[in-house]
Amino acid sequence: MPSNKDLDRRGLLKVTGASVAALGLTAAGCGGDGGSGGTDADGPATLRFAWWGGEPRAVKIKKAIALFEKKNPKIKIKPEFTDYQAFWEKFQTQASGGNPPDVFLNSVAFLAKYDKRGVLLDLKSQIDAGNLRLKNFRGGVEAAGQVAGGKQVAVPVGANTMALVIDKKAFAKAGVAPKFGWTWDDYFTSLQTIQDKLKISGDTGYAGIMYLYDLYLRQNGKAFFTDTELGFTEDDLTQWWSDYYKRVKSGLVTDPKKIEQVKPKSGLSAGLAAGEFTWDNFSVRYEGEGDSDYGLAPIPTTDGKDTGQYLGSLMLSISTKCKAQAQAAKFIDFMVHDPEVGKILGYDMGVLATQDQFDAYKPEGETDKAVAEANKGIGAYETEVDKAGVLGKITPHPSGADVVEAAFLRIAGDVANAKQKVPAAVKQFFSEAEAAFQG
Repeated sequence: MPSNKDLDRRGLLKVTGASVAALGLTAAGCGGDGGSGGTDADGPATLRFAWWGGEPRAVKIKKAIALFEKKNPKIKIKPEFTDYQAFWEKFQTQASGGNPPDVFLNSVAFLAKYDKRGVLLDLKSQIDAGNLRLKNFRGGVEAAGQVAGGKQVAVPVGANTMALVIDKKAFAKAGVAPKFGWTWDDYFTSLQTIQDKLKISGDTGYAGIMYLYDLYLRQNGKAFFTDTELGFTEDDLTQWWSDYYKRVKSGLVTDPKKIEQVKPKSGLSAGLAAGEFTWDNFSVRYEGEGDSDYGLAPIPTTDGKDTGQYLGSLMLSISTKCKAQAQAAKFIDFMVHDPEVGKILGYDMGVLATQDQFDAYKPEGETDKAVAEANKGIGAYETEVDKAGVLGKITPHPSGADVVEAAFLRIAGDVANAKQKVPAAVKQFFSEAEAAFQG
């Protein structure tokens, strides 16, 4: 992810559940009546390819497109890109009007939503035809592109997992050494040690991070989502948010008002705390923002072993309206498998998802070297648990998951800021989640 604006989940989630006015967009490329799709992957076609992100990502993707067109001169790619919020606003309008892009960037929160609306192509036919290879992905991340029932509607382009980013100097000064297998009790004891010795908080704030709570639930035999609804109870969430609020009041977790004051910097790089839970590939932001040394620490556990972790991903999907589905599948295959594309994209959309691209890319710039260094621990963990057969798979998210995630973040913020008491906040969240699933 190339910029702090792209990395800020609070900003990214503002779009979810938004009502969007019609934009009056006209059709372009090969979008059409949603027929059976072309069968000649080498035949002539023009494909609209849409993604979100900043200018650095656009530059890299355009280089990859140029390489594809050079190797496949009969297929032309028309790029469409904008920031995250504008992308989903525009996409919702396009999809509602029957004019979505032919190929587009996607994420797990939107898969079931747009599959339910008939927007996402079932990729099985293109996989069976040999136009799209679903092999050689790292750590089983290909499962991230599936909806309930195992239907493949997207293909990962990058892989990441939740991690704890720490200020290594602060942890060392406090005499705290996180290690694989440490428990949540160990973690919160460490936060107390950091507060006592360094007079700063240990954590910038974790209560509203849906994917972290998902790991905690998975450690306890549950999950944030089932195929159709929430996978936990009001009592579960009451405990999670009650404990969190107490830690904010005690200073173990940073006062959220202080976090707001230093934005767009993170609370970690601003020195307000010693650690922050986030996606592992987001760790590059801290080296650019802060004055300390930062690294990844393992996710705390319930039983001293199972972190609940899985590989998540940004993904590529094909619209059911695309007439040149074989060519679109060939383009996605190229974007996720070609080693030269791996060298171009680097870790912009996460650690490269396929082994060929992962092996081909050698970080050169300071930013990507930081990602490579940060991912050593997670990479070693992934290898270890993968061999042991315990690396989990992401649970397919039901339709409405995007709205639920936004509500979880917002209402957790109200709890942390004492704008709402926990029992009322929990009831509000469950009510909003039920409405999102029914929408």
